[in-house]
This record gives sequence, C-alpha cells and structure tokens, in this order.
Amino acid sequence: MDVEILNHTTILTFYMTGLTTDHLIQSLLFLLFLIIYVCSIICNLCMMLLIRMAHHLHSPMYFFLSHLSFVDLCFSSSITPRMLADFTSKTKSIPSIACATQMFCFSFFAATESLLVSAMAYDRYVAICRPLVYHSVMNKTMCWGMALAAYVCSFLVSVAITLLVFPLCGSNTIINHFYCDIPPLLKLTCGHSQIRTYVVIALTRAIGSACFLVILLSYIYILHTILGIHSKDGRSKAFSTCASHLTVVITFYTTALGNYFRPSTGLNADNIGKVFSIFYTVTPPLLNPLIYSLKNTEVKNAVVNIFLLGQVKKHS
Repeated sequence: MDVEILNHTTILTFYMTGLTTDHLIQSLLFLLFLIIYVCSIICNLCMMLLIRMAHHLHSPMYFFLSHLSFVDLCFSSSITPRMLADFTSKTKSIPSIACATQMFCFSFFAATESLLVSAMAYDRYVAICRPLVYHSVMNKTMCWGMALAAYVCSFLVSVAITLLVFPLCGSNTIINHFYCDIPPLLKLTCGHSQIRTYVVIALTRAIGSACFLVILLSYIYILHTILGIHSKDGRSKAFSTCASHLTVVITFYTTALGNYFRPSTGLNADNIGKVFSIFYTVTPPLLNPLIYSLKNTEVKNAVVNIFLLGQVKKHS
C-alpha cells in the first residue's frame, strides 16, 4: 500500500449532498422517480418476457435486446432505490463499502449497456450490408460470445476502476452528488491521486469511445448501403429495421457523452453534472423498452398476438 495512503485516515462513511435540500422538492422528486422506477421495472420485465414467449422474436437483434432490458433493470436498481431512500433521510450517509459496491455496479452495468448497444449496431450492419450471410455470421454461438464478452470486459474494467478509486482517505467525507459516481469520488482520492485519476478517466473514455466508434462505423456502412438501394420502399424498410436502435443510441450517448465529457470545473459544474446524471441513469431504463415497443412493428405484433391468444384461451 502507498505510504501516502497510510499517512491519511481511511474514510469509512460518506455523506451525499443529494439533488436538493428543499423538503417539498424532495417529496415531489421522490414521487416522480418512484413512478419512473416502477415503470422501468415493469417495462423491462415485460420486454424480457415478451421476447421469450414470442417465437418470431427469437432472432439476434431481440437476443441482444433481452440482455439490454436485463442490464437496464439492474442499472436502474443500482442507483434509484438508494436515491429514493436518501429523499426520506436527513443525513444521507453511506458506508464506504456500500459506496464502492454502488460505483462498481453502476460502472459494470453502464459499460455492459454500452457494449451491448455496440453489438446491436454490428448486428444491424450485418443484416443490412451483408444480408446473404447474416444467419451464418450472427449465429447462436456468435451472439452468446458477443454477450459474454460484453459482461466479462465490463466486469474487468469495473474492478480496475473500483480498485483505483478506493480506498478513499482524508478529512473530506462529502460527496457532492446523489450517488457514488466516478467524477465526484475522484476528487476525494489520495495516494498518487493524479495518476489514478488519469488512469480511471482513460479507462472510462476508452471503452466509451471504442463503443461509439463501432456504432459510428456501422451506421456509416448502413447509410451507404441504404442510399445505394434504388427502391424507395426498400430504403424505407431497411431504415425501419434500425430506427429503434438508432433512437436508443442517440438517447444513451447524448446523455453519457454530456456527463463524462463535460468540463469538470466552472460555474455550477457539479449541478450540471447532476442534471446530466439523472438523464443518464434514470430515464434510459424506462425509455429503451418504450422505444422498441412504440417504434417496432414486430414487437407490437407480438403484443397483439399474445393478447389475442390469451383472449382465445380465456373464452375456450
């Protein structure tokens, strides 16, 4: 262990500043985020169940979507319950081990979601640009390999980040945030903190940039292929197959890039970071299943078919 770390007192308990100190606003936010969280759980569980029940949804795209729904469910659960509890608490304290666990879970599921979204972009690339070999390329082994790689890679990166950030030491126990996010925790690090900060930032930005590059290249090839289709109906059909995924990508990366590539200093930088974090952590788990439900004909048809089948069984 570094001598510098030994010369400091390890922090055992942290205190969150939260989103606001106004009791009325806290009550309103508690109700709002509780509704969002419950709806997120219901929507993602329904999406996973629907994909499992509807046989025509047993394809690579929906295989990744079912994993995305699972990750969204866990992603939201790593942040929201603790945030809801803090709305009703005066101290908003959290043990160091619980803070480290929350940061690890948040990092793990955020990285996994980013990698799964990238895998879905590659799936759309193969489906549109290489349709003749789609089923041979995106076979069951390939899909499971990509999914497992996403989980393993995210686990290793999250472990590395957690070990670099923790243990935290010193006299400052205040986390100016509503959960144990990486940027505010980096301000409390000790023991070659500057080097550790650079490594953590490099890891987070490397995995985010790599995923974004895969998605960007996939859609460049997709756009080139779609523009080469002479039939207007053909172009429309090709674009519709990736419209839902593209909407999810825009939603996820707009908030993620805004959160992690924003200036870390300046006027109200911390408050701006909290706002970006809300849109990055709370809303995507609810929006993703809704986007695929409302913008995807196959999902809507599956819902109708299961509903009609249930009605037939009920009256038979």
